[in-house]
Amino acid sequence: MTITEPTETGKRPSRITAAQLRDAGATRRPRMARVKIRIGAILTALVVLPVALAGLLPLPGSTEQDLGSRRLPPLTDGHLFGTDQLGRDLLARVLDGGQVSILIGVLAVLVSGLIGLTAGAAAGYFGGWCDAVISRLLEAQMSLPLLMMLLLVVALFGPSVPVITTVIAIAQWPEVARLTRSMVLVEREKPYVDAARTLGLSHRGVLFRHLVPNVVRQTSLVVLLLLAQAVLLESALSYLGAGPERPFATWGRLISDGQDYVTTSWWLVTLPGLVIVLLVVGVNLLGDGLRDAVRGTKKGVAA
Repeated sequence: MTITEPTETGKRPSRITAAQLRDAGATRRPRMARVKIRIGAILTALVVLPVALAGLLPLPGSTEQDLGSRRLPPLTDGHLFGTDQLGRDLLARVLDGGQVSILIGVLAVLVSGLIGLTAGAAAGYFGGWCDAVISRLLEAQMSLPLLMMLLLVVALFGPSVPVITTVIAIAQWPEVARLTRSMVLVEREKPYVDAARTLGLSHRGVLFRHLVPNVVRQTSLVVLLLLAQAVLLESALSYLGAGPERPFATWGRLISDGQDYVTTSWWLVTLPGLVIVLLVVGVNLLGDGLRDAVRGTKKGVAA
């Protein structure tokens, strides 16, 4: 089968076949973006929806102990994920811990996104000493070992939920700020910015009414990708004993508590770890797919 092209006298066959057109990069990339979005949305929903609806599910309390039912395998006596070393339902504890881990991740990326968007936009638009100060702060923070910095701050101020959320947010804002700065540097040279200045709009008005709305879409995609990193950081801190204090059953603490039984009760470590993997992979695929879709839309508009 060949593709026909219109001419002044009619139609003539093209050398480009339908198979070649289907396999071309320009058509393959949007298709792959849609696949990523669908798979990412499904994987993310498999974790987020049960966590959000944990209070409505017919599960025992996450702190209810039954020493006669310790370390039951999955799918035993109505325990879908089995039980832990104290006879507590592991699925209930995973969902309860997911509420804490996801809450910390969401709050952290919202705060880091707000800080990074504001700082990056100011650096890119005003330039000069403002850009120099913010750029040096970015370089200084990104040169520090991330996990060691988090452990130090948590050790100084205590492993509470607000402290961990703030620490992760401060650790992640440079990535948002760098992207925002680079996009604002491009946007500020466009004619609509000169037109806004000519009409007498203040610098603050140009920045927050025109520049920020034009870059916030791509910045939000980076913030979405940072959610997976925030959940991993919180899980790492909890695994190392620097996460939220008990009775919070975070994912990292579940893995830490079950590692002594990994050879005899594999589900205590494997199932919470699998939930983390599903969420991280799902969020990354969703973010990558949305980013590819936005880039494809911009290229189509430019063409």
